[in-house]
Amino acid sequence: MPNFIPYDYGQNSMVVINYADQLQPGTFEHAVYYLVEHKLDMSVFESYYKNDDGGRAAYDPRVLLKIVLFAYSKGIRSSREIQWQCQHNIIFKALSCDAVPHFTTIAAFISERREQVISLFEQILLICDQQGLLGKELFAIDGCKMRSNAAKEWSGTHKELEQKRQKLQRLIHHHVIEHTKLDELEEDVAQEKRKKIESAVTKLDKAEKKVAEFLANNTPRMGKGKRSKEVKSNITDNESAKMTTSKGTIQGYNGVGTADKKHQIIVNATAFGEGQEHHTLIPILEDISETFQKLGIADTIFSDGTIVTADTGFANEANYKDLKAAGINAYVPDNKFRERDPKFAQQKQKHGKRKQDIKKRKTEIFPNTDFQFDPETMICICPAGEELTFRHKRPNEDGHVFAHFSGRMSQCKNCDLKAKCMHNPKSAEKRKGKGRQVAFMIERAESVLGWMQERVDSEQGKAIYGHRMSVIEPVFANLGTQKGLDRFSLRGRDKVDSQWKLFAIIHNIEKLYKYGNLVM
Repeated sequence: MPNFIPYDYGQNSMVVINYADQLQPGTFEHAVYYLVEHKLDMSVFESYYKNDDGGRAAYDPRVLLKIVLFAYSKGIRSSREIQWQCQHNIIFKALSCDAVPHFTTIAAFISERREQVISLFEQILLICDQQGLLGKELFAIDGCKMRSNAAKEWSGTHKELEQKRQKLQRLIHHHVIEHTKLDELEEDVAQEKRKKIESAVTKLDKAEKKVAEFLANNTPRMGKGKRSKEVKSNITDNESAKMTTSKGTIQGYNGVGTADKKHQIIVNATAFGEGQEHHTLIPILEDISETFQKLGIADTIFSDGTIVTADTGFANEANYKDLKAAGINAYVPDNKFRERDPKFAQQKQKHGKRKQDIKKRKTEIFPNTDFQFDPETMICICPAGEELTFRHKRPNEDGHVFAHFSGRMSQCKNCDLKAKCMHNPKSAEKRKGKGRQVAFMIERAESVLGWMQERVDSEQGKAIYGHRMSVIEPVFANLGTQKGLDRFSLRGRDKVDSQWKLFAIIHNIEKLYKYGNLVM
């Protein structure tokens, strides 16, 4: 018979653990421990606590920061899960010195310390510069759109939300009527259906009150730009926004990051609750300049020749004007720069056209050039010989002024050319919507598009812009794939921005212990 070593689950054993021994040099957890204990100024947290003269002792923010950073580095964002890890995981126990903060304490520390998180991000950035990890030669900017802790089904303009509220009221009324009919059924059947209806009415009533309360306490949310229009609000998190991504439409935030070329250190991390990126470029550059000046890294970082690259999502005429006026060495191509590059001339034939399954309009309508427009008299004549109504003059986002005209429905309804002039001729027959609308440029603003096109189309510009993806995309890959950041778990822009900066801190700490020369 084989001879095995005996074992007994009922035996008692004492295991002696030294917490410092669990934090081995060369690991991320040891880098976090060393930086928090010896390098970071944690006094920024002291103003938050008011228990000097009495009250219960609080958990040291050093402990909370260590376990949160380590948890985030392992893809753990749930405060309940972090509490469980502090009870059972030896590395968490070592970082917290066997303290087990309640999950509500951990959640509050993550979501309510934005100013302190900003300070920590800046301190880590300064250490990176002192370790020689910032090249300050080229910065790459890009955005990463991620879902937030809010459902897009609760989004809509105030008009759409009011319609949703009325629909909920109609459903409640319908269920109430159905409830009154149950008296005619057998008691057993009626009792079962009565419970289902009452449960449904309770849910619908709660949803209706939620919508009504939101409409009563919030004004319509307006978009940014010269032609500001109402954008969809969200009842759950009104600072988030609907965004179009490669994976469909999401309700979320756009985490914009700026990375330095030398070691891909994140020099700026800001979350925005808008899908469009072009209006974020200048504020980000201003924030970087102020941060570098504040930390003493560089007084005039962009005047010193540091290159800025960003993709076409950040391109518009207004940004080009600001970049040129500020003398910033930027390369931000427009959305047609690939078409001008001979290297991409055969790209569609080789690899196929994106979105090739999208159906094109079958009806080709009269272009604006078929309309007679006199800019002096401001008269517009359509191909049928009818005079269109002048609506207004209005500049577009690039500053060009256009004169807008539209046909009266009484004209378009009986026009023989409506099939060639309108995308949806049936709307004219039903007298729905407006007639044909056209616009003509009457005043061209001074353009700097050619200035940027000349920069990005040059051989030097192509070589410089070619670095953008290799600088910023690995940063997003690290945060998304290695750290498991596929969505923001908080609500409200300030809280999401804080969470985004915490992940940026983790990324920079990894760079520090891998490429820096910290004496630990």
